[in-house]
Amino acid sequence: MVIPHNRTPFLLLLLALSATGCRQAGPSEQRPLSAAQQEAIADSLRRMMVATADLSKGDVVRRLMSLYPDSGRVVSASAGRVTASRDTLERSIRTFWENVGHNMRDPQWRWGEMYVDVLGPDAAVLTATYSIPHRTPRGAPHVVGGAWTVVFARRGGRWVVVQEHLSDVPQAM
Repeated sequence: MVIPHNRTPFLLLLLALSATGCRQAGPSEQRPLSAAQQEAIADSLRRMMVATADLSKGDVVRRLMSLYPDSGRVVSASAGRVTASRDTLERSIRTFWENVGHNMRDPQWRWGEMYVDVLGPDAAVLTATYSIPHRTPRGAPHVVGGAWTVVFARRGGRWVVVQEHLSDVPQAM
């Protein structure tokens, strides 16, 4: 670095640049969210999950897929398998709904406790239990359910699931 002969203007410029913080804060230096901000994010994610899982509304597959980004990788672990493609995930949801969901009579999605950890302004994790009591085509009562953990990222101003793990409740013998 070359220091000018008359250093006073140069030193004043350096002092002004350092005082204004000429660099942006990195992720670890961001101001933490307030408790109110964290609770607002957690509430919006809970509401989104509940609204999406309302089985009384049409096109269940389209609504469930609205939780995920329109493109890019989505990692999903369920039934001992892992997929990393939105298209594969959509096929799995569609296959389940066409083979199992359509056969449910009067299904109701019921949520257990939802635990939300807001990791930052653009990331959160939600874990919840759920059950779907219904009747089989023969009229017998039946329930499917489990635990679901989702990792949310805010992309393009929208919260989307980028990773998930579903753990089914074992069927009774």
